[in-house]
Amino acid sequence: MAYSPTYGSRGGSGGARSAGGRVLDRDAPLRRVDWLLLLGVGGLLAIGCVLVWSVTSGGTSAGGHGYLDRQLVNTSIGAVLGLCVALFDYRRLRMYAPVVYGLAILGLLVVLSPLGATIRGSHSWIRLPAGFSLQPSELAKVALVVGLAMLLSEKRDVETVPRDGDVVLVLLGAGVPLGLIMLQPDLGTALIISALVVGMIAVSGARLRWVVLLVGLAVVAGTVAVTVPGVLDPYQLERLTSFTDPHADLGGAAYNVHQGVIAIGGGGLDGYGLFSGPQTQGGFVPEQETDFIFTAAGEELGFRGGLAIIVLLGLVLWRACRIAWDAEDLFGRLVATGVVVWFSFQAFENIGMTLGIMPVTGVPLPFVSYGGSSMFANLVAVGLLENVHLRTSAAPD
Repeated sequence: MAYSPTYGSRGGSGGARSAGGRVLDRDAPLRRVDWLLLLGVGGLLAIGCVLVWSVTSGGTSAGGHGYLDRQLVNTSIGAVLGLCVALFDYRRLRMYAPVVYGLAILGLLVVLSPLGATIRGSHSWIRLPAGFSLQPSELAKVALVVGLAMLLSEKRDVETVPRDGDVVLVLLGAGVPLGLIMLQPDLGTALIISALVVGMIAVSGARLRWVVLLVGLAVVAGTVAVTVPGVLDPYQLERLTSFTDPHADLGGAAYNVHQGVIAIGGGGLDGYGLFSGPQTQGGFVPEQETDFIFTAAGEELGFRGGLAIIVLLGLVLWRACRIAWDAEDLFGRLVATGVVVWFSFQAFENIGMTLGIMPVTGVPLPFVSYGGSSMFANLVAVGLLENVHLRTSAAPD
């Protein structure tokens, strides 16, 4: 059975038809949901809540529930936001892309104003009433996914690839938030956005020279950031240089990674069990509920638990890739592609830094780490994926 991108009633006259004349039953939306995608996301959310509880409870299941309660609230709010995004036809998002982009830029500017706040060593936040805070760089990821997809999918006449001028406009549009994020500075988010831009340009059909040029510029920018004084904060530079020689400063810049590797290695195949990991419950791994949550999985759930997280992430990425492949228009394909690149690069960077194979850049593990802004952005991105999937005419597999 084939489906159209819009919903109609059951039967001949009430059904809404796509350009190909196919009808989508108004009573069939639940059958159109990508349940495998939601299964992967739900599994990661559940594991994340359990790990946050274990890391912050003080070594006992009867310990404090403050972080867990807030994580459940964050997840609930994010789920509602994701549902709203999924129900709003993604093709109409093109009209609102400039508004979302403008709000993201405004938020990044506020961070650099006196209203900005430093939390856990990163000046990337806005303090809100009642003890809440917001990280606008997470909103910037969503804004760029939608905004760049709009720019790259605006083909003229019978052209099959974006014009060079369109690509330049994309780079300028991405350069503004990227520059503001580097002023914070937030190297981890900047790397994710850079990868997102390159991936979306590559999938858009733009000439290969653009991708080669951007990769070359990324290499040059990385070299400049490491070698030129003042580009990065001293603590960020120490993190990068400690990656090349992890044993040079075990009590300083390399401390987090060193303790994380000990925790993961000590977990063995089955782990020590929840609330029982010596590194985790002893508080030896800094920022373990956020950036280093994977070390808790490795120590307390063991290799099997860490592998389960990776498998669930793989399930999410596989479904996201399939949604991008099946999308009926370039805009939908680019939106899904942007989410794929975002999730895959961020997950690899987070897990890699806990294993010592990537530099520490302070990015959370999607759906697992504690946090409000990141959780909202991640679940909104899932809403975008479901949005594209719901309005794809191909029959679900």
